[in-house]
Amino acid sequence: MPSDAAAAVEAVYRSDWGRIVATLISLVGDFDLAEECAQEAFATAIRQWEESGVPEFPRAWIVQTARHKAIDRIRRKKRFEEIESYAADELGPTFAEPDYDSTQIPDDRLRLIFTCCHPALAPEAQVALTLRTLCGLETDEIARAFLVPETTMAQRLVRAKRKIRDAGIPYVVPDTGDMAARLDAVLTVIYLVFNEGYAATRGGPLVRTDLCVEAIRLGRLLRTLLGPQPPAEATALFALMLLQDARREARLDEAGDLVILEEQDRGRWDHGQIAEALPLVREVFRGAVGPFALQAAIAAVHCESARPEDTDWRQIVQLYDLLERVQPSPVVSLNRAVAVAMADGPAPALELVEALATTNDLENYHLLHAARADLLRRIGSLDEAAKSYARALELVTNDSERRFLERRLREVRPPAA
Repeated sequence: MPSDAAAAVEAVYRSDWGRIVATLISLVGDFDLAEECAQEAFATAIRQWEESGVPEFPRAWIVQTARHKAIDRIRRKKRFEEIESYAADELGPTFAEPDYDSTQIPDDRLRLIFTCCHPALAPEAQVALTLRTLCGLETDEIARAFLVPETTMAQRLVRAKRKIRDAGIPYVVPDTGDMAARLDAVLTVIYLVFNEGYAATRGGPLVRTDLCVEAIRLGRLLRTLLGPQPPAEATALFALMLLQDARREARLDEAGDLVILEEQDRGRWDHGQIAEALPLVREVFRGAVGPFALQAAIAAVHCESARPEDTDWRQIVQLYDLLERVQPSPVVSLNRAVAVAMADGPAPALELVEALATTNDLENYHLLHAARADLLRRIGSLDEAAKSYARALELVTNDSERRFLERRLREVRPPAA
């Protein structure tokens, strides 16, 4: 078992890494220096806390130690005048828990989120940098999430940090005029992190719990930082992730295979998360609704249904109608077609899916072919269903989904006697 000191260090790392790094970046203005000194401070904490005990204010101890390590680094670069002034003005000897202004630390973290999600950075770099700096995930963990070599991810992170430095991207929350566009990028990045955890694109497990938890934590943090009246879409995204994640334990069987929604044991859903999310969904519907609000409402209809047959599929179709207007996309149209199948039967839904297929927008999207196969199966066209299942299997990259599709293919195309 880990020692008390090691456990305390781990607890501070998981709960406060983002806060600590954000504080250090605001002080030293350098991503790499802030991260390296934070890591060194945690390593020092393990040694010193083993000997002298865990301090009364662990996070303040880490921040103070990291600050001094940053000063030492800068001293070695012979920036004497700047450092002496910096040390005199900014750094005190006390390890007491800082009595921060109510906005000081939230602003540091908020600046960090918006800096990571600056539009000058590529979307994949935004996600990776957010995971690294705010969530504290190691480079190899992020590489596994993106299914790229660790060296590739390390280079991606280096390039992102270099671009922030060389382009002079400010470490600030955007002003009111730029907030809406930048907030959309932040919310999108958080949702991409969640989606990769909810349905991993490649590899063995379908669900990456660590990424789901990190995304929900980010969503909760962002909503808190934007309070007391956060934007509706920030609240909606948080509610959506809570509702989707509430079904996590029921989505896989003991072998790790996919369990579709109508076959899930709803007693295994996290009803505490559902209870937290539902009032938030009602809250965001008091005003104009955006795409996250509509998706959260769809998830809420599912979570409020005690049995599959209680699901109000017509309401879900109506919500997808609105979502198609607000955020039109082929994937939204496909999801609407699946809802139509549940509300009105497979035949009208198949017409919608066939129309989508003719556009070729989703030709390489395995779920289009899986949905088409299921609808063909339901109307009795088993040979055509088998062809679509086979096409979906050519495209799927997740092992759990692959095994599910293989079972369905065997059901419509039994082996010859």
